[in-house]
Amino acid sequence: MLQENSSTANLVEVIPLSGFNKALAYAVPATCTATVELGSLVRIPLRGRSELGVVIQLGSGQDIAPEKLKMLYEVVQEYPVLTADLLELYQWAQKYYATTPEAMLEAMIPTAIRRGMKPKTRLYVAMGQTPTQEQWSVLEKRAPKQAELLRFVQQQICAQARAPLLKRMGISASACESLVKKNYLIETQTEEAREAYADDLSQLETIASDTRPTLTSEQALAVDNLHAAISADTFAVRLLHGVTGSGKTEVYLHAVEKVVAEKGGVIFLVPEVALAPQTVGRVRARLEARGVRTVVWHSHLSDGERYDAWKALASGEAHVVVGARSAVFAPVQNLKLVIVDEEHEPSYKQDDNPRYHGRDVAVYRAHLNSAICIVGSATPSLETLYNVERGKYAVDRILNRVDNRKLPRIHLVDMRREGLSGRRKGSPISSLLADHLVDRYEKKEQSILFLNRRGFSTSLLCPDCGFVAECEHCSIPMTYHRTDKTIRCHLCGLEQKAPHSCPKCKAPEIRYRGQGTQKIEDVVQRILPRARIVRMDADSMSKKNLYRKILNDFRIGKIDILVGTQMIAKGLDFPNVTLVGLVDADRSLHVEDFRAAERTFQLIVQVSGRAGRGDRAGEVVIQTSTPHAPPIQFARKSDFDGFQLEELEQRREFNYPPFQHLIRHLFRGRNPEKVEFYMEQWTQQVSRHFGDRIVIRGPAPAPIAKIRDEYRYQLWYFVPSAQAVIDSLVALREDFKMDRTVVDQMDVDAMHMS
Repeated sequence: MLQENSSTANLVEVIPLSGFNKALAYAVPATCTATVELGSLVRIPLRGRSELGVVIQLGSGQDIAPEKLKMLYEVVQEYPVLTADLLELYQWAQKYYATTPEAMLEAMIPTAIRRGMKPKTRLYVAMGQTPTQEQWSVLEKRAPKQAELLRFVQQQICAQARAPLLKRMGISASACESLVKKNYLIETQTEEAREAYADDLSQLETIASDTRPTLTSEQALAVDNLHAAISADTFAVRLLHGVTGSGKTEVYLHAVEKVVAEKGGVIFLVPEVALAPQTVGRVRARLEARGVRTVVWHSHLSDGERYDAWKALASGEAHVVVGARSAVFAPVQNLKLVIVDEEHEPSYKQDDNPRYHGRDVAVYRAHLNSAICIVGSATPSLETLYNVERGKYAVDRILNRVDNRKLPRIHLVDMRREGLSGRRKGSPISSLLADHLVDRYEKKEQSILFLNRRGFSTSLLCPDCGFVAECEHCSIPMTYHRTDKTIRCHLCGLEQKAPHSCPKCKAPEIRYRGQGTQKIEDVVQRILPRARIVRMDADSMSKKNLYRKILNDFRIGKIDILVGTQMIAKGLDFPNVTLVGLVDADRSLHVEDFRAAERTFQLIVQVSGRAGRGDRAGEVVIQTSTPHAPPIQFARKSDFDGFQLEELEQRREFNYPPFQHLIRHLFRGRNPEKVEFYMEQWTQQVSRHFGDRIVIRGPAPAPIAKIRDEYRYQLWYFVPSAQAVIDSLVALREDFKMDRTVVDQMDVDAMHMS
C-alpha cells in the first residue's frame, strides 16, 4: 500500500464495483505515476480488501477531513474506462432502469478491462554489436549454441520473434539472454493487436469502394436527408423504413462515410452476433482506403480481442465500432453517428440485470453527443412508429427493392388440412415445401428453413397415462435432443438420459411430440439424402466463430440447405437463396404476450425477406395452423400499413405500449405462499402511495410459474412516463421490509412477459 500524507494529495470520488450504492471519497497520493481522470478505473482499499472502482468526480464535496481519507492504490488502465458522455449515460441509465451502480458499471466496462488486462506483447531479437574475430572464436568454442543463434540472426534482414525462433532452433532462453547481456543481440518488445475478423472471412462480404452500387432514387433521397442531418451537427433520430432487400445497409454506409470524413466517430449496432462479420466486412471495405480503422464488439470475442478493441477506441486509434447490444457503451471518441439496424428486434433488450434496451440507450447517447441516431428496419416497432407519429423522429422510406427485384411469392400451407389429407401426413415438412426443396436443390439454388425451437422434439408424452416429462426445477416440458439421446431443460440446463419407457406407468411406448431444428434437419435429409444440410442453433454453435464458418460456407455454396433458429432470421444477405420455409410460423402467436401479433408479423416478414435477394425470384412457404390470423395475412400481403393501423388501434384501446410505458415487477422465491404474501403487501403499498398515477395489473403468476425451483409472480405498472415514477418506486421499495428469501426485480419498458 502506498503511504502518503493525504493533506498534500488530490481528492476524488469513486463508485466501487463491489455492491456499494454510493460514491466514496479517496485521496490520490503524490507518488501515483498515472494521471487520475474522470472515468479512470482505480484500485482502492475497501473493507480490508483491494477493490475496483470508477472515478466519477475530481475533488470531493463530502464533509470528511482530507487526512482521514484512505489512499487509492493505483490507476488500472492507461485510458479512462468511461468517457465524459459515458459517465452521463451511466447516471441516466442506472436510475432509469432501476438498477444498482455496480450492475450498470459492469455492463458498461468489459470484464477484460476490469481485470486490468494489458496489451499482448512479443519479444523480438535483432543484431546488436558485431563480435570481433577473436570474440567469435571464443563464443564458438565455449558457447556453440550462442554462436549458432547469433550467426542466424546476423543473416536475417529484420528482427525475429524470439520465442518461435528459439523453439525452432532448439536453443534455450538463457543462451539468448547471455547474448543480450554481451550486447551482441538487442531485444525489443512490440505490441501485437488481436484484431477480430482480421482473417479472410471478414472480407468475403465486402463491397469494394470502386464497385459500389448505384443508388436508387429512394436510396439517394434518404442519403441526402441523412447528410443534411449530419451537417446540421445537432441531435436527431431518423427512422430508415425500407422493405427487405431495399439496400438499407448501403444508405448506412454513405452516412458512415460522411461522418468519418468529418473526423467523427460511429457506433453501428446489429441485433445478432451472426450479423457482425457481414457488416464489419462491408464497413471495413469502405473505410480502409481512408485509413479509418473499424473494430468489433460483442460477447463472442476473446478477452484479448475485446481489450484491443477497447484500447483502440479509448486511444482514438479507431473511430468506428460494429457490434451487438453492448457496443452502445464502447468508448468512441467524438461520437457523431449511432446506427441501430433491425431496431425492432427484442434481442436489443437485456434479459439480465441491468435490463437496458440497446436501442433506447443508443438514442440517449446520441442525444448526449448532439449526434444523429438512425434506427432502421423493414418492420419497425410500434414504439418507433409512435415516435414518428408524434414528430419525435423523422422518417425516410424505401418501398422498393434494389434493381426492381420483386418481393418473394408467398404460399400459405394450412397444416391442419395437411395433417388430415396431405401426402406427407404427420410430417413437419408439408408436401408443398418438400416439393419446393427438391426443385431448388435440382436447380442448384439454396434454401433456408426456419424454426425457432432447438432440439429434436419439444416434449415426451406417454399415450397410456398422459405423463409428460417436465423439468423438476422449472414448469416447462423437457426437450428431447436426439444427437445424444437426452432430454434437457432450456431454462435451467438440467439434462437426463431420455427414458425408453414411461417413468410413471412403465408403458413401453413413449412418444415424442412437437419438433425442433434437429428433427427438421433429420426429415429434410431423408427427403434429399445427397443435399448438404447444416443446422444453426444454440446447440450447434458451441465453438467460437463456428457461426462465421457456417455462414461463409453457405455464402460460397458449400451448403445447400440451412436449418436454423432466430440467428438466421434477420439481416443476412445470400443472393442464391430462392426458397425460405417457415416450419411453424404461428408458434410465436400463441404465447401470453400482448406483443405476440407484432412479433409474429415481424418474424414472418423478416424471414421471408431472406429469399430472392439475387437475380432469381424468391418464394416463401409459410406453414401454419392458423392461416387466417391477422398477422399472418398481413405478412403474406406485405401490408405493413394495414397491420400497423389494426395493431395500434388494439393497443390504444387497452392503453398498452406505445401509448403507456410498461414496468414489469417480478417477485420470486422458493416458498410460493411467502412470495405471494409479500407481493400482495407490496401491491397495497403502491396503490396507497401512487393512487391513479400508476395503473396496476396483477399480481398474478408469471406465464412460466417456476424456474430453478423459484416460484414467480408478477405485477405490471402502466404509466405515462417511466422516468416520472421510477425514483419514487425505487425509494418506496427500499423502505419496504421483505423476507430475504424473496427476491424482486423491476424491468422498465419490459419486452418479455414470461
